[in-house]
Amino acid sequence: MKTISVITSLMFLVLVGLGIASCSKDNNSTPVTKSNPGGVNYHQTAPTEYVDVDGTKIAYRVLGNQPGVPLVLLAPLGDSMDDWDPAVTNGLADKYTIILFDNAGVGKSSGTTPDNIPAMTKTAISFIKTLGYKKVNLLGFSMGSFIAQQITLTEPALVNKVILTGTGPKGAEGLSNLPNTLASAAGLSPEQVFLVSGFTTSAASQVAGKSAYDRIQLRQVDRDIALTGQAFTAEVAAVVGWAQPDANALTELQAIKQPVLIAQGEKDALVPVINAINMSKNIPNAQLIVYPDAGHIAIFQYHDEFVQSALNFLGK
Repeated sequence: MKTISVITSLMFLVLVGLGIASCSKDNNSTPVTKSNPGGVNYHQTAPTEYVDVDGTKIAYRVLGNQPGVPLVLLAPLGDSMDDWDPAVTNGLADKYTIILFDNAGVGKSSGTTPDNIPAMTKTAISFIKTLGYKKVNLLGFSMGSFIAQQITLTEPALVNKVILTGTGPKGAEGLSNLPNTLASAAGLSPEQVFLVSGFTTSAASQVAGKSAYDRIQLRQVDRDIALTGQAFTAEVAAVVGWAQPDANALTELQAIKQPVLIAQGEKDALVPVINAINMSKNIPNAQLIVYPDAGHIAIFQYHDEFVQSALNFLGK
């Protein structure tokens, strides 16, 4: 119990740094990037909607209204819908219908957050089916990538293509070292925690991180809310559970037949890049992108490159 308490205290730093839904700025401009040249405001203007999923009120948003297979985004630990980088979500929504949602007990969703990945997966699958989708693409980030893997293994007929980032298999190398990795963030401001947790120490990475931090706070109207203590603690337990050694983890991934794109930061301190490399060697139809001088939040640092790669992958 003492170990879990220490992990919970340290992981709270990630919640403060990455799950910054309670922060605000008087900045309602829309970022114009290469991946979103028109500056279309999908992320900031999509209304929050609700759907009953097995008695739980799940909050979600639909960004864009493109034909074809939609892309469902699965969030990392501590994050709700407004912790995605608009440079990523807006760029993807230019070509695909994007679904953001809060799993049970997270953000504006009701219910109790499960303390394990399989239970989170069950809710995510029910949510997708309740919306009436027979086939979806998945984009999972960190804890969300664990859920995406489990969805694909549990309900393969539901999944078209998969994008994983900040990812690792069950028993991922280095994932159990999270307390030591995060201890250095003690006493830092939310922005500093975000930068330490997700980006490298280089000037270029830090500048990119600060830009991402500002973009994440752009939405002010109908903004999502931060996680409760229960939700956060349960998510920590789920990640710790996923980190437990599993000798069959990579073998299990060989059952995934869908095309998979893995995008990882070369210097990811939270889930080291070796995990992505090992996964790419064991998933039969996987391709790997490793972003140089990038940490755990590589897809926000390289948002233009990532969006283009994701669109190319999904469009094949």
